[in-house]
Amino acid sequence: MDHHTRTLTIALACVATVALVGCDPAATEPTPDTPAATEPATKAPAPSATEEEPAEKKAVPDFVGMGLQSAQDAAQAEGFYSLKSHDSAGRDRMQAFDRNWKVCSQNMAPGKVIPTDTTLDFGAVKLEETCPAGDKQAPEAAGGKMPDLVGESVKAARGALDSGTSITVTDATEDRMVLMESNWKVCTQSLAPGAALNGQPVEFTAVKFEESC
Repeated sequence: MDHHTRTLTIALACVATVALVGCDPAATEPTPDTPAATEPATKAPAPSATEEEPAEKKAVPDFVGMGLQSAQDAAQAEGFYSLKSHDSAGRDRMQAFDRNWKVCSQNMAPGKVIPTDTTLDFGAVKLEETCPAGDKQAPEAAGGKMPDLVGESVKAARGALDSGTSITVTDATEDRMVLMESNWKVCTQSLAPGAALNGQPVEFTAVKFEESC
């Protein structure tokens, strides 16, 4: 069937059905330019995640003088849950039983308004000890030189040196084993303060803190 005959046939069919649906012969006639299918619509980008709401801001209470456990409980009651503590005496002791420690200092001044997700750091000493005038800083080896570690806890002295340093600790007065190093203080050191640290072994003598060298 040629093109003219096919168009005429479609037109006659439209006349018969025009009252029902209407018909356009030209629209019904397929053309080579008509695409087989339309392209799918581009997917809309997902909405971006909403940012978290900023933490509430509150004034920091005064915790100095409180037991460490009580201070932590009071801080949490105010919405401060990021808490840590350290040894104010500089002996690098762990606060294993918080009720046995008292707060000497806090890193955020009382009354300062800060977000409640700020970390509060309490400096503390044992209940029977006196708070120092200021937190004692842990010693450290600076510029590859041996620091003066006499009087420091053996644990703090060990922490001041490179982790690969070979260290020997002996009792300065008796033949006891130095087990809890944070309870022992350095009496002597084999390298003088200021000596170059070149990986050489270091020897300490020590006694318990309540003892004299």
